[in-house]
Amino acid sequence: MKLAGVVVWYNPSEKDIKNIDSYIKSIDKLYIVDNSENGSNESKIPNSKKVEYIYQNENLGIAKALNIACYKAIKEKYKFILTMDQDSCFKSNDVDKMKTKISSLDLSKIGIISPWHKTKLKLEKPKEEIDYPLDVMTSGNILNLDIFQKIGGFKEFLFIDGVDIEYCLNLKKNGYKVMRINSIELQHDLGDIFYRNFLGKEFMCDNHNYLRIYYMTRNYRYIRKEYRNIAPEFCDILVKIKGLIFKIVFYEKDKFRKLRSIVFGIYDYKHNNYGKYQGR
Repeated sequence: MKLAGVVVWYNPSEKDIKNIDSYIKSIDKLYIVDNSENGSNESKIPNSKKVEYIYQNENLGIAKALNIACYKAIKEKYKFILTMDQDSCFKSNDVDKMKTKISSLDLSKIGIISPWHKTKLKLEKPKEEIDYPLDVMTSGNILNLDIFQKIGGFKEFLFIDGVDIEYCLNLKKNGYKVMRINSIELQHDLGDIFYRNFLGKEFMCDNHNYLRIYYMTRNYRYIRKEYRNIAPEFCDILVKIKGLIFKIVFYEKDKFRKLRSIVFGIYDYKHNNYGKYQGR
């Protein structure tokens, strides 16, 4: 399988840059789309003829960055592209294993091939080697670029949060599937997640910063509006805020800005204000 790849950078650490080593040997071309706002990181890119570095000179959002790379790959005749977050890495040769496993499959209706994401989340891995979840996180996925074009790519006006969820639901809406290979794991660092107990019940605190809270609040409501007819329970859960407010008030820092972000997110959704958050 001829395979391109894209990783989106945002002020990457040395560890983030090192993560490229876990998959670059298994792909034919790597687009590094750099959304950093602290200057170019071109001097840090791996010394490889496979790499094309694309510096934006501003943060244009994850959706825009992914679309740039996908359309470049299409122009260069690639049918598939590996999408990576900077904080993710594979075990040695796992991308090759993914390619081998899917090489004999009919992928005409498969929009995404995903590994199992090994994170801080306490999720039980399915016993089946292959299953078909409703949604997966963007990182570590092999995208079918023919289908990418048919559904219109990633929604750039969402900017960051919910971009992956929207893409997966858009696949389902158009009759395509997400396929996950659970025997292959992606190591994915998901930030400052922690667990707490309240009245004997354990729950997770995402501990996202206030900007992420804003995008989640706004974008998840858009997703519910667009896709509730095909995944009603899932979409209704996305927009519940009582639990989020409880966790912010009792367990997380920066409470005031996070609570304000919920208000602004709902306001901007209702007034159709999308794109990059402009601040208040």
